[in-house]
Parts: sequence; structure tokens; C-alpha cells
Amino acid sequence: MILQTARLILRPFAESDLDRIGELMANEEFMKFSMGPMTRQQTATFLQKVLLWSQAGLPSQFAVIERETGSLIGYCGFLHQEVDGAKEIEIGYRLHPDFWNRGLATEAACAIRDHAFRDLQLERVISLIHPDNHASRRVMEKNGMTIEKRTTFRGFPTIVFSMNQETWQRQVRSATCR
Repeated sequence: MILQTARLILRPFAESDLDRIGELMANEEFMKFSMGPMTRQQTATFLQKVLLWSQAGLPSQFAVIERETGSLIGYCGFLHQEVDGAKEIEIGYRLHPDFWNRGLATEAACAIRDHAFRDLQLERVISLIHPDNHASRRVMEKNGMTIEKRTTFRGFPTIVFSMNQETWQRQVRSATCR
């Protein structure tokens, strides 16, 4: 499935994306608020996991393509996580720093959120945000997600934002992402 917004195309990843996603995931700013930059091998492992999820029909990550240039500028989609002993589907995203502060992360996350509830009929999604990542906190707020709790995830302080199908039905039918 390909998702489209006003400025972005979100398409499934392909093996041919390894070089570009490898460049992005080696970038320290791109990987800020994560476990840090990845080696090419770590990126290849990540990409293989994403491709396997897609092939198995599971919610997965999408390559984020800027419509204007056709460039792969990041990723947005679903990650399968275990948080405080519960299996969760996380909306996760990263964009190259050149594309920050333009509303593109909000646009991509909004498309993924709607895909989660409208197309995949997921009951619930979360997003795991470092408390100091104010930009991502704002993206989640603009997408109608609310703080559920604070926890520690992979050794880092984390805010868990969440939304369920019922809330999406109530909120989103009357408004788009702000």
C-alpha cells in the first residue's frame, strides 16, 4: 500500500533503499533521541526486519519520499515494541534534519495514524517519546495522541503517548491533523 499526503509519498521499503537509509541512519542528528547512529550492518538488519514485517502482512515502516524531489527523506510507520510487559504497536518516524520544522513529520505521522485505524483496524497505537524531544511531543499532540504514562524504555526516560480506535473515530472524523 502507498499512502500519499499533500507533500509526501509513503511507500513500502525495498532492498534497494539500503544505501540511502544507511546514510540517514548513520547521521547523528537523524538518530538523535535513539540508541545513536547505526552502522551499515545494523541498518541492513533493521531494513530486513521491516521487509519481513511487510511480507508477513504485519504493520511496518514506510519510506518517506518528498513529492517535489522524489528523495527518500526518512521513514514513518509501525514498530512492534514491548513496553512494561505489554506488546504494543508504535508509530515511529525520523526525517533528515534538512526537513525538520516544516510540518512534514506531523503530515507523515497523521497519514500513518489514519492508516492504522482506518485500513488496518488497529485497536490502539502508541508513540514513545524522550521527554526532551519537544518537537516529537508536539507531533503527537497535533495527531490527537495524549500522554498515557511515563516509563523507562531501553534505559531511557520515555513518555508514552497513545490513541485508541474509539478516540480516533470521535476526534478525527471531524478534523485533520493540525
